[in-house]
Amino acid sequence: MRERLIFASLTLSSALLLSACSDTDNETNEAAVTQSEPAPLATAAVAASDIKSVVAPAVDDVTEAPLASPLDATATVRSSLPRVLESFGVGDNVFVRSLAVDEVGKAIWVGTSAGVLEIDLESYDMRAAYSRRDGLANEYVFSIMVDSQGSKWFGTNGGGMTRLRDGEWKTFFPMHGLADYWVYSFGESKDGNLWVGTWGGANQFDSTKDEFTATYVKELVNEWVYGIASDDQGRMWLGTEGGISMFDGTRWHAFTHEDGVGAPNSSNLPLSQNTGLGTRERHDLSVMTEGQQTYNPGYVFSVQVAANGDVWAGTWGGGVSVYDGETWQSLTTEDGLAGNVVYSIAQDAAGVFWFGTNKGLSRYDGKAWQTFSKGGANGLIDDNVYAVIAHPAGEIWVGTRGGVTRLGYGQ
Repeated sequence: MRERLIFASLTLSSALLLSACSDTDNETNEAAVTQSEPAPLATAAVAASDIKSVVAPAVDDVTEAPLASPLDATATVRSSLPRVLESFGVGDNVFVRSLAVDEVGKAIWVGTSAGVLEIDLESYDMRAAYSRRDGLANEYVFSIMVDSQGSKWFGTNGGGMTRLRDGEWKTFFPMHGLADYWVYSFGESKDGNLWVGTWGGANQFDSTKDEFTATYVKELVNEWVYGIASDDQGRMWLGTEGGISMFDGTRWHAFTHEDGVGAPNSSNLPLSQNTGLGTRERHDLSVMTEGQQTYNPGYVFSVQVAANGDVWAGTWGGGVSVYDGETWQSLTTEDGLAGNVVYSIAQDAAGVFWFGTNKGLSRYDGKAWQTFSKGGANGLIDDNVYAVIAHPAGEIWVGTRGGVTRLGYGQ
């Protein structure tokens, strides 16, 4: 395996500080950090040598499973399968929590537990690394979005949200109207308004006026919001710890496990006692207990509106569920999904779905499953896939503990 150091051009000891929040992520089964106070300024530095790229050879060390579900993903099936092209290491104890594509700027933005990286999409070199010294509210970045105007939004763990627009940084706190310091998701409505998901509800934000225009807490099925997506009808879909909340522009609608979100507990896993089962207190977010995976099916980590309008929801232990406008159905490991904890979802330009799970990355083209997991010449850096995005050119970028993996059909 050939290796090249692509990020050595920047001195990360001065540009990218390791957040103290990273210490809480000492197990690969952590779903999220659990601090109840804003994180202190970090002091440990990431060495430049920790961030490197490993180019994978052209082999196909992946597993496939035949379709075992009646669901039709309406995907265009390619004649060849994708493979791992390259992996970018960011340090063994650094978690990649979010990814965003900037098509105009030709860059990938990477949110980690130690700051933000900007990667050039042509050279795959790192352009820059950002920390509090540059303008971030906190180095632990849980969510990133590039909006329709080109502004970059960063949701942090305990530090509010930060915007980078035309080279200028600005941070928003609860004193400005933000629902909570913990910002875990972003979305953009059909009319261009920003939606913000936090641990204390959701906000609407008018970027033209730089002001929050609405805050939703009691309207939600649960105020802990982890995913936001919009559809062609202008509806907003929010994934929370208690299920899905949908705003149609006038009224709110709720979908819970009782409505079909999350598959049944066929493996008799121990129940999680976190908020997805009805409580509203700050809590431990580990998806494991005594070495065994737990089950919390109403807890939604991610939401994706498909090209055909179906709504997909990644759950905690209940696999991935899809809503066709009338009923919910679920896909699990019994159907071919890599793991039943689904942290992230993406759909590529060909209509293929990608699911980031606790046991690797799943590709579902409507007819068959393909799984990428840790290890091997064509493997991921880690099995816990917290972020996945699809680039319009056909590449798939995956965020895990330890780094980012790039997949595609090229050489």
